[in-house]
Amino acid sequence: GRMWAYTVGFTVLPHVGGFLGWFLNRKEIPAWYEKLKKPSWCPSRRMFPVAWTMLYTGMGYASYLVWNDLGGCSSKAIVPLGLYGAQLALNWAWPPLFFGARNLNLALIDILCLDGLAVGTLCSWYRINRLAALLLLPYLGWLAMATCLTIRIWKDNPEQK
Repeated sequence: GRMWAYTVGFTVLPHVGGFLGWFLNRKEIPAWYEKLKKPSWCPSRRMFPVAWTMLYTGMGYASYLVWNDLGGCSSKAIVPLGLYGAQLALNWAWPPLFFGARNLNLALIDILCLDGLAVGTLCSWYRINRLAALLLLPYLGWLAMATCLTIRIWKDNPEQK
């Protein structure tokens, strides 16, 4: 019974910050984001919650697999779960920086650091649990798109910097 609770806890954890980021910044999206110049390939606003629900679930379950394979919070877990925690913190920081503070410069720096930490997480997890690493691939793909989108919005809206 206890492992079930850990599985659910790890799987739900990423959603907490994601939901909070959305909840705190939801009014800024129609008020400000819609007015920004965006590229033609920008996903529809309705796609973001669906994508993030799947991505957070995958990464959360993957973190459980790594934690479980390393025997919990052991010394071996410090780097792989530390990288995961750091990238998750930057992931959660992006919406308040972008939508809340409307700070395109900081949002861009945040997502570029996030990309590096997410790749580092995947690399460290690959040696521990290949399924966990594979579960991060859709997240890395979405992050690549989100990074390109952030760069384009940053470039195309100089008055917002």
